[in-house]
Amino acid sequence: MATNSRVGANAAKQAAAARAVHYVEDGMRIGLGSGTTASIFVRELAKAVDRNDWNVSCVSTSSNTARIADDLGLKLVSLNEVGQLDIVVDGADEIAPEFNLLKGGGGALLQEKIVAAASEKMVVVADRTKLVESLGSFPLPVEITRFGWMSTKNRLETALGRSDVGGTNCRIRGGETSPFLTDEGNYILDLSLGWIGDPYKLDAEIQSIPGVIETGLFLDLATTLVIGLANGDVRELRRRSFEHRKQPSASAEERVKTGGEHV
Repeated sequence: MATNSRVGANAAKQAAAARAVHYVEDGMRIGLGSGTTASIFVRELAKAVDRNDWNVSCVSTSSNTARIADDLGLKLVSLNEVGQLDIVVDGADEIAPEFNLLKGGGGALLQEKIVAAASEKMVVVADRTKLVESLGSFPLPVEITRFGWMSTKNRLETALGRSDVGGTNCRIRGGETSPFLTDEGNYILDLSLGWIGDPYKLDAEIQSIPGVIETGLFLDLATTLVIGLANGDVRELRRRSFEHRKQPSASAEERVKTGGEHV
């Protein structure tokens, strides 16, 4: 049963990544996301570039994605060189009905958010298990400075005690003896929140703490969802607006549909 689930998940990711290539055109400046599904997209993009003889420029969101893209012969440039991007294709750890995301499980949230903010469109590729009723079940990553990190952690836990969340536990990724380092040389705190009542308010509260660099809350950035299914089918949804009317009786997947329109 577990094997079948893995096979289905892999098929869903492959289907979503392959479909996302359809949003790319010759001459585009493309942001390359990080994570398993985004990596599949990079490989599918390389095939399309070779097949169609496209001339595209790519900005990577992590050193790992950059290595994959370089090995596949994709043209890599810095964000400083191009300034603005036409599109970024990236994955997500959680996708809420209003198209808000929780990202950063792979540790590249800072670069991912910078690239997303610099992109005209953000296409999110994922399988349907990433669709949730509300954000927060997956630990929320927060990138912080190494200097005074324990002080930042304590202030963050205190702030969470006053926030509309289901938990306040903060854990440094990798452990205190050998913390995980991001590509920018920072630490990550993983917040076990259970649920997040108001992601906008929480994001502002966390960002106000000295030592915090960025959070894994990607709010009002995603424009299109490409959701792969285990049978190889794909559902594409474009965000209609920032407004979202809640429908508590509907599933997360059905509620996502109310916040977007089929492509």
